[in-house]
Amino acid sequence: MNLKSLRFLTLGILFLTVSCGEPVKTPARIEVPLEPKPEVLPEPQLIPPSFENLLSGSGRPDADREQDAGRKPAEVIAFLGIEPGMTVIDLLTANGYYTEVLSLRVGDEGKVYAHNTAFMLTFMDGANDKAMSKRLEGGRLANVERLDRELSDLGLAEGSIDVAMTAMNFHDFYYNGGSEAVQGILAAVMATLKPGGVLGIIDHVGVAGVDNSKLHRIDPEIVRQEVQKAGFELGGESDMLANSEDGHDSSVFGELRGRTDRLLIRLVKPSEQTQAD
Repeated sequence: MNLKSLRFLTLGILFLTVSCGEPVKTPARIEVPLEPKPEVLPEPQLIPPSFENLLSGSGRPDADREQDAGRKPAEVIAFLGIEPGMTVIDLLTANGYYTEVLSLRVGDEGKVYAHNTAFMLTFMDGANDKAMSKRLEGGRLANVERLDRELSDLGLAEGSIDVAMTAMNFHDFYYNGGSEAVQGILAAVMATLKPGGVLGIIDHVGVAGVDNSKLHRIDPEIVRQEVQKAGFELGGESDMLANSEDGHDSSVFGELRGRTDRLLIRLVKPSEQTQAD
């Protein structure tokens, strides 16, 4: 039988099947699994080589550079989105470690407020006051201005700050004055930030069931609740300062000093449109 005859025979069988009322069976559809879409990750914040060179250069105090491995200043600054030309404030800077990092990052066109309260400046026989004076002597960090004021009265123009940050201080805000004091501080900081401005918080991680106030730690969930209560939006959290070897049951001034498990949260002041809504 040739190919043409085979085709006619096949069509004839199909015609008879349909005319007899028998359903025509169609071939089963073969499901072809789709390739899963790759997870879209946010673009990583880039750390300019020029900034890394400044951090590793001899211009910074040796004591500061010795802390860099645990504090990861370049990565923290990138996570908070701090750029050259910005106006920033380092809340309760103590001896000024982050103030100097910020000064290098914002550059000549930027400005850094190095904030301390009267307590921080007189604590331990004025150690922080002396350290800040030495750090800034001779106009060494020309874009830095000391701001020796209380947290509730920063004296800054409303909406004048791009980024505020505070490191290892939030637990003291909370344990010294409770939620009411924290809300007062956050309101004062919020007022200084521009719409869309950022507040960065770093602190020692504490866990439930432990006397965190004695250990100078705080449960991250308390921080989240307080900042959201104050009207901040969560802009992101990072585990770059985490340390799985920290059992969270020892004082931050003990063997783990400088290597504690730390939370890092980026918060955003809502835009004017969001606030109006």
